[in-house]
Amino acid sequence: MTIAESTKVELLGGMTGVAAIGWGTSPQFRCASLLVIPKFLGKEGRIYILTYVLATVYDGPVANIRHNLGEVVRSISCTVELQIENSKKAWKISLAPMRKILKDMVRSRKTLRTDSQDVSRSFTELNEQVASKAGYDGRLVRGAEGSASTQEVYKAKTRMRCESIIQQAVKRCQNWFSAKHRSCMKTIAVPLVNHLLCIPMKFSFLCHLAKVMNAWCRDKIPVEGNFGQTYDRVNGSVDSLNQDFTASVVIQEQHQEMLVGANLSSHKHLVDNVNEQVSESTRRLGTAVSMLRVLLSCTFILVFASAYSYTNKYNEDIRFDNLYISRYFRQIDARRRKQKKRTLLPLRRAEESRVVDPLRLTFQPAETKSVMLELLGCLPPLLFLLIACALDSLLYTIFSTIRNHSFIQYSFRSSHHLEVKVGGETLMARLLRSTIGALNTSSEMVMETNNLQCLPEARGMSKAQYVNCAIPLGGLVALCFLQVYVFRIRRVIAAFYFPKREKKRILFLYNEMLRQRMAFITVQRKRIILCARRRKRVKKPLVDRIGRWCPFLKRCLLRRCILCNRPESRNSRTCPNADCETVYCRLCWQDMGKTCYACNPDDLLSEDDSSEGGTGYAD
Repeated sequence: MTIAESTKVELLGGMTGVAAIGWGTSPQFRCASLLVIPKFLGKEGRIYILTYVLATVYDGPVANIRHNLGEVVRSISCTVELQIENSKKAWKISLAPMRKILKDMVRSRKTLRTDSQDVSRSFTELNEQVASKAGYDGRLVRGAEGSASTQEVYKAKTRMRCESIIQQAVKRCQNWFSAKHRSCMKTIAVPLVNHLLCIPMKFSFLCHLAKVMNAWCRDKIPVEGNFGQTYDRVNGSVDSLNQDFTASVVIQEQHQEMLVGANLSSHKHLVDNVNEQVSESTRRLGTAVSMLRVLLSCTFILVFASAYSYTNKYNEDIRFDNLYISRYFRQIDARRRKQKKRTLLPLRRAEESRVVDPLRLTFQPAETKSVMLELLGCLPPLLFLLIACALDSLLYTIFSTIRNHSFIQYSFRSSHHLEVKVGGETLMARLLRSTIGALNTSSEMVMETNNLQCLPEARGMSKAQYVNCAIPLGGLVALCFLQVYVFRIRRVIAAFYFPKREKKRILFLYNEMLRQRMAFITVQRKRIILCARRRKRVKKPLVDRIGRWCPFLKRCLLRRCILCNRPESRNSRTCPNADCETVYCRLCWQDMGKTCYACNPDDLLSEDDSSEGGTGYAD
């Protein structure tokens, strides 16, 4: 903990005083103090080791990933800054000719004044054409000229000219039909025949089909939509040309505040802003890790509380952690064997899965289940470590590939030479020489740079770092297996401080197992007897039935005990009755009183109950 040394000394002194008082006055405290050691090697110790696993992952692949991502952020911001600098240089070079052109136009304002007067005189012809009233009846649009715009007036004039042309076409068509009819009548002198043959020349009504074009005149007038507006502007501009002409260059610079999240007007601060945000995120993560370490510093309190809780449960709950075949358990069984009473050792197959023999080094069924559960609890940190290492390796490979294959060298070369020659002495030629002649510019620029300083410098993890990350996880897995023997030590420590309580617990366990075995034997015996009395065959294992059907396969098939389902061995017993041949293991045969109740249904249940009742319980 990040506290002062004096405070640490005071805390240590206070804890020493509390421990001294507890050891001198309370056996529960002494027992709980010693139980702290196996607790540290058990579940609570795994929690502490788990924090080391997380710390190594944080200091290893996670820190490496943060470094590589920081390099990517730096590379991106550096690339953006480089692009901005190159764009600014290219933009300045591109605008240089335009600036020169504008300055030349300012210098040529005297020439433009003379030419503008010539343009005004030439524009008079266009005004006369627009104001002309030829080709239509002027009375039709006279009332609309005062309020309508130039576009509408000129459009109406054009429409009436179009309709006037169509009407003239209809009249000419009708005159043509009349002339042809008269010519036809003169050519064919035979009466009645000339009328019949000259009938087509009477079809002057066909000329009215030309009026269909009236719709075209209304909808598709060949006048541009902005003609009137353009005419008004040009007319006003031409009028303004007669006034004093002045020219000046005004450059207005507009700052683009945001573009894709970057402030280009202050691009020099772009890298600093990004680095500041990354540092802020790193600071927050470091604060969280510091708080976690402070909490871990108080882990000993949790461990001691767990040890004290085990001591209390050991003394209060007689069933708590009471599943060990201890030395006293064997003494009770040996004493009952001498007294010719029912014993428990050796244990039956179903009983072995519920108790633990502390003298056996191998894992027992009751302990294997807890070991598997603890190993499953190790899967999340293992997956987290694998994912972090795989992600770090993947990012390192990607960033290394980017650095090796993303080197770019910029070579910007720009040169232009523009020369416009306008010949002639006309008004337009002089005007063009005064305006377009300002475009005669030339420039040349060479710029070379590269992105070497912007490429990400990825950092990979060494083999030693991978080993350092795997060692705490290996210790976590080892503690899962070591927990089996640590849990056995807990009972030994508690039994050392509370021997009387240990004897009561073992006696309770022995009597409970004895009662369960007697109940099991009684239930199985009654089941077999009742089935036999009903003259029903006892359901035997499938292997026994196959051996009965095929006698020559009996030696090859592995039969099982009808009670505990253990495979047949040399010590197994077979019913001497040839029609029965039920298989019993040696212990089940003794429990059944060396009698096969499957083929002797005449034995009374009451006799069995009385014989069992005389066994008694241990004391």
